[in-house]
Amino acid sequence: MVLALVLMALLFISTLYNIGNYMSNLMHGRAPRSYGRVAGPRLDEVVREDNDSANKVALVEINGIITDGPLDQGGYNMVDVLKAQLKRAEEDAHVKAVLLKVDSPGGEVLASDEIYREIASFQKKSNKPVVASMGGLAASGGYYVSSPCRWIVANDLTITGSIGVIMNTWNYRGLMDKVGLLPQTFKSGKYKDMLSGSKEPDQITQEEKDMVQALIDETFAKFKKVVREGRQQARENNRKNRDQDTGRALSDDWQNYADGRVLSGTEAYRLGFVDQLGTFEDAVERTRKLAGITSANLIEYQLRYDLSDLFRLFGKSDAKAVKVDLGLEAPKLHAGQLYFLSPTYLR
Repeated sequence: MVLALVLMALLFISTLYNIGNYMSNLMHGRAPRSYGRVAGPRLDEVVREDNDSANKVALVEINGIITDGPLDQGGYNMVDVLKAQLKRAEEDAHVKAVLLKVDSPGGEVLASDEIYREIASFQKKSNKPVVASMGGLAASGGYYVSSPCRWIVANDLTITGSIGVIMNTWNYRGLMDKVGLLPQTFKSGKYKDMLSGSKEPDQITQEEKDMVQALIDETFAKFKKVVREGRQQARENNRKNRDQDTGRALSDDWQNYADGRVLSGTEAYRLGFVDQLGTFEDAVERTRKLAGITSANLIEYQLRYDLSDLFRLFGKSDAKAVKVDLGLEAPKLHAGQLYFLSPTYLR
């Protein structure tokens, strides 16, 4: 009886919520949306700062490790959500620009590259500028996803840079020998176990090391290309508007600093990796200026959770896992996978 009453109350609340959204769409002249299951993340528009303007600036945040792991109960990852957010911003004529707020040490190479491509494609198709606002940390993959933006704003104390690639693996053969564990490997080719942690260190040939290093170097070259082309394209697009600053150009020796080292915001500004030193409010002001508007409401697209998500939570049990919060999230790195990660995180 109690459970039935609770479910009825939740159903009533969900119905009122859907009716409210429907009426809000009608009042604002928007076409009513279908509330059935649709492909991709379900997003709700939320006003973060109301300036009583018809124009909008969409705030998109990239926080934490950049990964293709699921973010919510629907199984959508960071890339899926960002794609959906940019699509909403592109389709809404009232959205004049996007403000990308980055606070990330980097992450997976493929996920970072997908986000980079989505941002570059969005600007090209929509002709709406994207401005990056760097938080306390926007390094490695965090800088990679910022590089195609029309303008990059960093605080003078922002940790950024760390342009480079890392692959992590473990060799545990010594431990296996101590406990008397002998591996047996059956493989189709001589390089099939080249990253295996059970091999004797002297069994890892120089040829194998060279092959792995070549993969690292190729990915690193792509990183530098993304930075170079992103900064050049931003200046060219800014130059088309005579009322705008063109932004900072990369220094002649910028590649000497693309060796994995971290940079302060001040040093990144000197080298041309960022266009402006300032706060989040400065980034908002620059976004309006690039969009050619004097005022705008700052909005966000947040993931929607409805009654079906609640039922899914009821059916899920995490009783087998116990987590102790020590105030530090341990790195969840997979052996043999390439990462754009800041060394400050790896410590």
